[in-house]
Amino acid sequence: MYNTFLALHNILRWLVIFSMLFTLIMSVQGLFTKRAYSKIDKLGRILSVSFVHLQLIIGLALYGWLSPIMKQFMKEGAGGNEQLSFLGISHFAGMLLAVIAVTVGSSVAKRAATDQAKFNKVAIWFTVAFILILVAIPWFRPHFRPF
Repeated sequence: MYNTFLALHNILRWLVIFSMLFTLIMSVQGLFTKRAYSKIDKLGRILSVSFVHLQLIIGLALYGWLSPIMKQFMKEGAGGNEQLSFLGISHFAGMLLAVIAVTVGSSVAKRAATDQAKFNKVAIWFTVAFILILVAIPWFRPHFRPF
């Protein structure tokens, strides 16, 4: 079960990144061209939020119950181990903050009065979330897990 959830978590990472990137590009483009907020913009925002929330659920299952790495972290703490420290603290905190930013950004954009305000809210909040996601992924730690 652990390997299945880990594979899903790794595959879903790419859906999160690509959907967030698409949504950010569309929002910035919408801001500069001053076009109307369309159904495709709304769909991009909703898909991004959905993928991020699904990734959170799978990540929490790995973090709390399935991962032998996290079981060791919960039992012993990081103890100077870079992998345990990063995954147990930095990865978890960064991703949780990113989920919060995406959720808040989507919520305030949905309620914005004008199309430009919607684009602006999505661009700001999703950029913050996207940066947090990119920083919290163990890109340059191949000894943790392969891509």
